[in-house]
Amino acid sequence: MPVYNEQEAIGPTLEKWDAALNRLGIDYEIRPYDDGSRDESMKVMRQTAQRLGPQINVRQKPNGGHGNTILTGYREATADGFDWIFQIDSDDEMGPEKFGELWAKRNDHDFLVGIREGRRQTLSRRIISFASRLCVKMFYGKSVWDVNVPYRLMRVSAFGGLYSRIPLTSFAPNVILSGLAAQSRMRCFETRVPQRDRTTGEVSIKNWRLFKAAAKSFWQTVSFSLDSSRGWCVFACVSAISMICKFCASMKGWNFDFESYMIVSDIVSSGKNVYA
Repeated sequence: MPVYNEQEAIGPTLEKWDAALNRLGIDYEIRPYDDGSRDESMKVMRQTAQRLGPQINVRQKPNGGHGNTILTGYREATADGFDWIFQIDSDDEMGPEKFGELWAKRNDHDFLVGIREGRRQTLSRRIISFASRLCVKMFYGKSVWDVNVPYRLMRVSAFGGLYSRIPLTSFAPNVILSGLAAQSRMRCFETRVPQRDRTTGEVSIKNWRLFKAAAKSFWQTVSFSLDSSRGWCVFACVSAISMICKFCASMKGWNFDFESYMIVSDIVSSGKNVYA
């Protein structure tokens, strides 16, 4: 569970998941990773762990971003010999109510995820979600619907070797892992999980930063796929089509002015209304 500036949400979130896993009779450990929070998140987690017991294993690391934090958790849990890893965010947007359904299906699957239901997204986030899904399908193969969902149960014997292949600098390693699950032909299971609007704090990546992050994630996902023959084939086809289109456009005398895109970029990043 990656944690960054969630002092108001993290205590109740840990209590909910601890109670749910207890009811299911699972031998478990919850590892919230504080990613260099600047608020009282670490203090709240330690107090919660003292109250609930040693199964809450609080960890702290320098700020490295969401991708770095979840990859660190995956690698450490793999090294410690766990059979399954479940990742969930700390904002309490997706609760434990449907986790039992995933757990009950685990014996017949390697990768079990909850598709976010009732999720209210801005147009920009819907576009990015669609682009991520399309990217994974093109460069890796058909995977789960919600490729970046933070509600995923993974069999360590299937995923363990993949965690160490993905660089710790990856922005959205869950997208790459969804692609690798398709590439490895893992047995996948999906179910719908209600997503609530967060009641505390705010999303840390939005507006122009969201598009820059999406571009970074897209490039890393494509680059990683080039380790496979499928990735190279798709990349070659896309490059060829791009060159043909550019050639045809130049023959028609069309001019694509890159400077105008930079002007629009500056307007967006300054918070002004680009349409006006």
